[in-house]
Amino acid sequence: MALKNFTEDENHKTVEELFCSAELVRGVDDELIFVSALHSFLSITAFLGNTLILAALFKETSLHPPSKLLYRNLAITDLCVGIIAEPFYVTYLTSVVNERWDICSYAYWALTYSGLTLCTVSLLTLTAISVDRLLALLLGLRYRQVATYRRACITATGFWILSIVGASTLFWNRRMTSWFQYTVTALGLVTTIFACGKIFVTLRHNQIPVQSHAAQGQPSQPIPLNIARYRKAVYSALWVQGALAICYLPYNIAVFLTPQRGMPLSIYLARSSTAGMVFVNSSLNPLLYCWKIREVRQPVRETLRQLFCRSS
Repeated sequence: MALKNFTEDENHKTVEELFCSAELVRGVDDELIFVSALHSFLSITAFLGNTLILAALFKETSLHPPSKLLYRNLAITDLCVGIIAEPFYVTYLTSVVNERWDICSYAYWALTYSGLTLCTVSLLTLTAISVDRLLALLLGLRYRQVATYRRACITATGFWILSIVGASTLFWNRRMTSWFQYTVTALGLVTTIFACGKIFVTLRHNQIPVQSHAAQGQPSQPIPLNIARYRKAVYSALWVQGALAICYLPYNIAVFLTPQRGMPLSIYLARSSTAGMVFVNSSLNPLLYCWKIREVRQPVRETLRQLFCRSS
């Protein structure tokens, strides 16, 4: 990748001017074409994979409805990445290669707005999944009275409204957008870490009564079976959260290090190399659902079996 060093004047360009400028295509045409083809493929896999997950969740009946709604909301977000954000990303890369700067500017803004909106919804939904698992552990029988489907719908709708409004600040105040992004990310991470830590501490303490009941010859089998199933649900959520962190964190760090005006060559290279990782998460999540969530894996198998039978 033969990118020249930016001069002092070039260092004072805005992010939009730098990402839609002739400097991008000097010596990197082949790389941009490859990335564009890769994300065209990932757009299709994200669409097909998350469509299949949504169909499986529609058939699945054992998951608690509010919990299922949160996973459906996450799958819808990943589906939107495949049919909205990634096509904008491919359009942006193609316009850069062809030096269509008029199209590039619109594609960059559309990509940034849709990406910020969908990333925020994903982060908030995963935070809600962590809180939902914590409530299921702490509330016991009261959990189904507190975590109702109606409240889950209101929460998911609120996530979308907040994300759309927050991303809209991009068009009149970039500093406000940055603060919105940092605040939501920080609150989401702190809440998720607290919820997961509380879950593991509570599960650790619950080992003592279970073992003592077993030692006294009391019927304790239902308790460990419930805890075992609950552990699987928590670990499944952690796998999804870990995948999001791995895919999102490098780009968020690069954005955080980007100055308000201009962009050093090192930051530009960091943003360019990590931006595509964000979209990989939307194609990765369906695989994690099938691998780690038994309630989703079985309906997916049945759906695929029916599709193959009809085609044959």
